[in-house]
Amino acid sequence: MESLTQFIQMRQEVALIAAFLLMFVTDLFIPERHKKMLHPIACALLFVQTIIAIKPYEASLFGGMYNSTEITSIIKAVLSFGTLVIFLQSTKWLDRPDASHKTGEFYILALSTLIGMYFMISSGHFLLFFLGLELATVPMACLVAFDKYKGHSAEAGAKFILYSLFSSGIFLYGISLLYGATGSLYFDDIAGKLHGCELQTLSMVFVFSGMAFKLSLVPFHLWTADTYQGAPTAVSGMLSVISKGAAAFALMTVLFKVFAHMSDLWIQMLSIVIVITITIGNLFAMRQNNMKRFMAFSSISQAGYIMLALLGNTQQGTASLIYYIVVYIAANLAVFGVINSIEQQTHGMVNRTDYRGLYKTNPKLTMIMTLALFSLAGIPPFAGFFSKFMVFSAAFSGGHYLVVFLALINTVISLYYYLLVVKAMFIDENEAPIPYFKSCRSMRLSLVICLAGVVALGLTSGVYQLLFNLS
Repeated sequence: MESLTQFIQMRQEVALIAAFLLMFVTDLFIPERHKKMLHPIACALLFVQTIIAIKPYEASLFGGMYNSTEITSIIKAVLSFGTLVIFLQSTKWLDRPDASHKTGEFYILALSTLIGMYFMISSGHFLLFFLGLELATVPMACLVAFDKYKGHSAEAGAKFILYSLFSSGIFLYGISLLYGATGSLYFDDIAGKLHGCELQTLSMVFVFSGMAFKLSLVPFHLWTADTYQGAPTAVSGMLSVISKGAAAFALMTVLFKVFAHMSDLWIQMLSIVIVITITIGNLFAMRQNNMKRFMAFSSISQAGYIMLALLGNTQQGTASLIYYIVVYIAANLAVFGVINSIEQQTHGMVNRTDYRGLYKTNPKLTMIMTLALFSLAGIPPFAGFFSKFMVFSAAFSGGHYLVVFLALINTVISLYYYLLVVKAMFIDENEAPIPYFKSCRSMRLSLVICLAGVVALGLTSGVYQLLFNLS
């Protein structure tokens, strides 16, 4: 009875599981001719769940295996809202004749992935953390291979699952070493028993490496471009923002809570990884013509910027990381939304050269893409500028001046390749540009939400920082 009471206290997870079960039952019994109703049902269920998740609450359940705080509640609500935007962007793609019978599967798998992320974020025990990690990964592999008879989706799914299995094995081995060194899997117990011996250092390296795969940090990034290119565009968007946001917050939790006494070691390791990740991501992004591969290397670079937040003190790092994730979700989903809309309308145009002269025929989509790219590049007054400023400030306050300097240089490089896309849309000539078309209502709504986020989050950045410091 006590366990049931504690389970009910997991309000956000219970609401999400309820949405999952309702979606599963609805998909099971709804007639084939009414399958289109699954779109509004899924969006409505996730919207209600997001409203429930917005209200923060604190709880420590099951002996400390599960912990909910105001911060975890905020990040869960952010991930749910981002997933809702992806649902809105998936409508036309799922309305295709060859995909309509799998509409319910997409929503069920996406909700399953989100449940795993929830458990991973709130875990205070490595067993629950690993279960959440796998629950988030396995359904995602199915989503990557969702269009298995089209393009390179099956190949992308195979690469994703193989790399995920390898990374999970590394992570699990790191956990086993930690258990052998400390005799516990509870975060708090492990933190009190770490003293930096060789075995504990090796375990930290393995745990970090396993999570670095999920974040596409160099040198664990090789799966990213092929997976993004082969996966359906909506799934690529989910991989780039929702999965990465959850993994970044989870890694921050592990480093700050479990390995706090070994911070000198992991800060040195993380600093090197950050600089290499940002640099490699930028250099390879400049060489890409395929927009999905372009965004893959862009996301690798952005992962390096996100990790800058971990170099500051706990409070400032947490504030800047959450803000960066929110801004990154808004800007990146705006770009993926435009790519998705054009791809569905033109039946496969995803190269940068295809976007030449887009402003003449589709000025609204061009402006949304431009503003989102400006935000990703960190151009003021858009939100991306303030998110980068916050993570730079966090790293600078920690005394990592060289890392911040190199990251600033890379920001100039990133501006160049983002402007290549803008140049193609506004300046480059094209005798046969993409014809004018009107996106579906749900796609337009999602793009408006993302654009509003890019602008509004920039204007309210000072208020956010003030409120977080006061809390």
